[in-house]
Amino acid sequence: MPTVVLMDVSLSMTRPVTVDGTEEFQRKNLAVHGLNMLFEHMASNYRLEFTSLMAFSSLWELLVPFTRDYNALQEALSNLEDYDKTCVESALQGVSNVVQQEWGSACPCQVVLVTDGSLGIGKGSLRHSLQTLKQRGDDKKFPLPFPFPTKLFIMCVANAEELQMTDAMDNLEELLILSGGDGQIFTMEGPLCMKSVQAMFGRLIDHAYSPFHAVLHCGNLSSDVQVFPRPEPVVMDEEVEPMPRTVNTDLEIVGFIEIADISSPPVISRHLVLPTAPNKEVDDLGTGTTDELEEEPSASQMAGKSPNFCVLLHGSLKVEGMVALVQLGSEWYGMLYSQADSKKKSNLMMSLFEPGPDPLPWLGKISHLGPISEAAENPYGEDDSKSPFPVQPQAKRSYAQNVTVWIKASGLQTDVQKILRNARKLPDKTQTFYKELNRLRKAALAFGFWELLKGVADLLERECTLLPDSAHPDAAFQLSHAAQQLKLASTGDSQYAAFDHNIAPMHTDFSS
Repeated sequence: MPTVVLMDVSLSMTRPVTVDGTEEFQRKNLAVHGLNMLFEHMASNYRLEFTSLMAFSSLWELLVPFTRDYNALQEALSNLEDYDKTCVESALQGVSNVVQQEWGSACPCQVVLVTDGSLGIGKGSLRHSLQTLKQRGDDKKFPLPFPFPTKLFIMCVANAEELQMTDAMDNLEELLILSGGDGQIFTMEGPLCMKSVQAMFGRLIDHAYSPFHAVLHCGNLSSDVQVFPRPEPVVMDEEVEPMPRTVNTDLEIVGFIEIADISSPPVISRHLVLPTAPNKEVDDLGTGTTDELEEEPSASQMAGKSPNFCVLLHGSLKVEGMVALVQLGSEWYGMLYSQADSKKKSNLMMSLFEPGPDPLPWLGKISHLGPISEAAENPYGEDDSKSPFPVQPQAKRSYAQNVTVWIKASGLQTDVQKILRNARKLPDKTQTFYKELNRLRKAALAFGFWELLKGVADLLERECTLLPDSAHPDAAFQLSHAAQQLKLASTGDSQYAAFDHNIAPMHTDFSS
């Protein structure tokens, strides 16, 4: 999950604060100190995440594009210049442009807005932007919510009392709501000093950037791993009393399955899995470049390395073209697989399924799966010519029935034309005519589409009047009978509009 740090470099950030009673610092210096603390933490614990640094006042500037080089980010912080007034709206538009250009609109992103809580003045201020939200055209929409999933964290180099003396806190809270509400506002507690800003950024780190350590088990093998980004608790809305479900710190591999059988399953989140190793070399091997996995390392390269199951698992899944099913908690599963992010680089990824015993209907219940060796015969056949999936349910699903659905007008028109084509071939197509007529009648009754029944009845009466002299006399009787029955059903009277009732052909005798 990439991070954009948005740093306020307006004149209000240069306001002095007294530190330790003697030395004077600017609010900008406190903000830089806090961001350095964040970057140092990410360099140690999130070094594979991409981070970008932007500065803004009335305009915005991309200081450092998305990078994993935290030294470059810290160097850019030390060279910040001071500019003019605050304009948060243009800065947020800049974030939207930068993220979409680099990651598109599907990748979730975290935005850390560092400011002193000053909203700016006049046109372009946050206060003015929020007041004019409803008077804007489509070409000047407010940039929030972003077109990509976002968590917005607002770091205020000010205490809550100072923000509440004006409407700054109310406006920042409204900004958070506009972003989707998935974020938080952090303020400094106590006097404005280095200790307070460290405590504030420490709360941000605990909330959004704390690493997720777990142990990956497979039989007698295990490996300490880190998961990026940290899996969020999941709440299932359909539960009577929904409770957040969290991923266990013990991840148990319950089996392996071919990629073709798992297909492209629906997932709620995706995460990078890295082995926790004593040195960087094993970590790099865990992320798995092609050269590292395929070439036999020399003795000098192996010096100081220890065997790691996570590395073995990643290489095996990549070579065999399989995924590992992993249990995340009680009746909650996911999968581990190798994913390439370039021609030479591939990563061990973990995708989380929706909680439940059968998140993938075509596999059936995960707990019912077992090894091939326990089957009476190889379910894949001797030459891998067949597959036991998808598992066929014992009860026929309702959506497997031949149900009439009209999504577009063309579908309804096709069904009506089919009835008319059969009507012109009566009495030869009597059975097909009434079959299609009853199918349309049931669908119209199910949807409460009474006007359709009346309209088709009028069409059948018109067809009756257009019959040629050479037409069989039975055709006119059947058309008149069908039209009358449809008109009766269109009244909604339960006697004639019963859903289970079928219009039967009219009995006639033209044998003589």
